Amino acid sequence: MDILDKNGYNLRNLAKINIILGKNGCGKSTALKAVETVLSNEAGKYKYITPERGGNLKYDPNLDQNIINNGQGWIAGMMRNNQYQQFRQQSVQQYRKLEIAILKEIEKVPSRRNDHTYTFETTIQSINELLENIEIRRTENDFDIYKKITGEKIDNAGISSGESELISLAIECLYFEKNVVNGQSNIIFMDEPDVHLHPDLQIKFSKFMKDLVSGSNFSIIIATHSTAFLGALTDYPDARIAFMHNGQKNFDFKEINETYSRILPIFGAHPLSNLFNESPVFLVEGEDDVRIWQQAIRSSMSKLKLYPCAVDSIDNLNRYESEVIEIINAVYDHAKGYSFRDRDDDSGELSDRPPIMRFRLSCRNAENLIVTDEVLANLDTNWGEIESRIENWITSNSTHLKYQDMLGFKNGGFQRKTHHLKEVRNVIIGLSNSNKPWEIAVGQVIGKLKLGNVEIDMSNDKIGNYLGSKIIAELF
Repeated sequence: MDILDKNGYNLRNLAKINIILGKNGCGKSTALKAVETVLSNEAGKYKYITPERGGNLKYDPNLDQNIINNGQGWIAGMMRNNQYQQFRQQSVQQYRKLEIAILKEIEKVPSRRNDHTYTFETTIQSINELLENIEIRRTENDFDIYKKITGEKIDNAGISSGESELISLAIECLYFEKNVVNGQSNIIFMDEPDVHLHPDLQIKFSKFMKDLVSGSNFSIIIATHSTAFLGALTDYPDARIAFMHNGQKNFDFKEINETYSRILPIFGAHPLSNLFNESPVFLVEGEDDVRIWQQAIRSSMSKLKLYPCAVDSIDNLNRYESEVIEIINAVYDHAKGYSFRDRDDDSGELSDRPPIMRFRLSCRNAENLIVTDEVLANLDTNWGEIESRIENWITSNSTHLKYQDMLGFKNGGFQRKTHHLKEVRNVIIGLSNSNKPWEIAVGQVIGKLKLGNVEIDMSNDKIGNYLGSKIIAELF
């Protein structure tokens, strides 16, 4: 579905749930309101939900009188304000209308009337499933609120803002779903539903939205800067995302693919916090690399601040870099990320892709770090001992599966930095007589470099030389 030329805005490739992710002040709210204002005069059903939703969950008869005096357009206009201090009172009014709508549906639709599992109580239950500690119970006019464990009644002003938020948003969505126009466009424009919601509640609300739109003729467009919402939708095939920059008016929504499901946890529940700046993403080729750098972080007593993320192969690194760049530019100011790859058969340094700084090992592969002087010392040995043990091993292991690989290492002149050691890493570790996994041994030394317990030495066969001058200058 496309929405084109609405106050100059164009939204293409929309699905059931659509996320616009962007910084504060980039114009997300302006875009939603501009599009919804035009559509409200066209066929279909549309609603904009303001980002700052104040008030208490209490019925206010003055709202009814204002609507009578000013028409339904009055409440729509109030909802387009960035702050609406009676939003939750309005939600209670919507709750009353929701009850009437469902009772009428049961009365008029034979399939509903014959389905004895479908009642207004089941609708209330769908709201209560969102709530951890409280529940709403139907009264003659609207509802009261109770603690789930003790059954104690609570004043509606005494619940948390997050609980009030969930109840209000759920009511808004449920009532909208009951008033969609068949055969026409029906869209809720939801501005920052993450306000006041803990990440766990954001995920619960995401599931609620998925369940609701999947069997209904309406869609949702959400403006947010919360990656928790986005992360909760990675397994939903009818969800899309667009990243917004200042003043942007054209949006091409795209699927939330598996790349996002892997990198989004790095950005935290609310990327506008400084958490990401403190521990930037560190894209690496595989799980071995992740284990090395996780150990390095631990061994540095967390002075080395990174968030390693495996991309599964060298072929995926460029794609992951592109996705991370897009997220960083959409939600951060002055942030950076890193990517790190083996040298393999390449030469020279990589050019950066701001805000991503790119590193390439100076040695062939991460496995070559095993035979640096510092890592061998961490394994309680040295290169002279290892070379002698390799000679003896070759003499007595001619039938071993890795014999030819080890022989090639010897015949090549024991080029510790450039030989392809991936196939013989476990043999070398075994010859060190250490029980440490090789990733742990390497990671411990890298961590000690950061602590200053191991001297940074760029001489031949030192770990600083194998890591490379660029990464040493940036991280150490």
